[in-house]
Amino acid sequence: MAKRKPTIHEVAHLAKVGIGTVSRVLNNHPSVRPETRNRVLAAMASLGYSPNPHARRVAGGRSYTVSFVLPVISTEFYNRLLEGIEHILTEERYEIALFPILSPSRLERYLESRSLAYQTDGLLVSSQGLAHLLPNQKFPTERPVVLVDAYSPRYDSAFMDNRLGGQMAAEHLAQFPGAMFAIQVQEELDEVLKNTVGQERIEGFREGLRKAGKSLPSSHVFVSRFSAEGGRLALQHFLRLSKPPFNIFAGADLLALGVLEEAERQGLKVGEQVRLLGFDGHPWTAAKGLSTLAQPIEEMGAEAARMLLERIRGYKGSPRARRFEPTLVVRGSTQPHNVYAD
Repeated sequence: MAKRKPTIHEVAHLAKVGIGTVSRVLNNHPSVRPETRNRVLAAMASLGYSPNPHARRVAGGRSYTVSFVLPVISTEFYNRLLEGIEHILTEERYEIALFPILSPSRLERYLESRSLAYQTDGLLVSSQGLAHLLPNQKFPTERPVVLVDAYSPRYDSAFMDNRLGGQMAAEHLAQFPGAMFAIQVQEELDEVLKNTVGQERIEGFREGLRKAGKSLPSSHVFVSRFSAEGGRLALQHFLRLSKPPFNIFAGADLLALGVLEEAERQGLKVGEQVRLLGFDGHPWTAAKGLSTLAQPIEEMGAEAARMLLERIRGYKGSPRARRFEPTLVVRGSTQPHNVYAD
């Protein structure tokens, strides 16, 4: 039985760096400090990690490398998404080169064909609005492209139904008395991309509340950067607007964590004075008693990787759409008295 090949996650863990740093070392990026580079290289040597695909390139005419274009790196969501992608690609001895967008200026590079991201065998793109910025929603490459956590009718897509998630949040929270509130994630890039995951979740929440005969005034939607601090600021804002009880839909678990921390600081009882629902389903939410809409993040990444490999091997069929749905997980932060937590 062939020995399992070490993964980029294992290298990052051993070197005590993020996966983005390992990727920059693999791409010989000049921003990596020499001592960090040496530590990563030592971890690769210790694990027997061999990222050099040149021999296979000569034999098969491929680089056996896939580009992954993503908004940011080193968040729990993208770490989990990458785990799912890497699980499939590693089995086929493919490497992953990370290309984070990070800023509007870097975004411009991915709208042009000269970007290094287009020099690999195929691209995975995780950005809901990126394709919509391109002429005819077409990336400037003939290499296979698959969207993950995003959708375009032009390309294979593995995506979460975020609007449905918002509607599920509304259906759950609408059963409680009190006003409705929401926290929407919006980063600098979102202002450029227009169509975003955070926006879809809140739109779905608003639609669901309307069906339930409830309202969500604009002043009850707090727009925040992706951070726990954003959740803390949101609850402070809501307290200035109204008095408990609050029914709050946080567009990400990390935002909900900030709400939990601020509620504790304010002496508010979570589950009664503050009913709180997150979105993501990260493992730590169980210990916090946080109700959440859990995403099958790893499965979504794995499905995108499978579709890309099929395209690289020559599949020429019409674009495929793999839609994933979140699952409501009820815990103490929204648990009605007659419902038991999972």
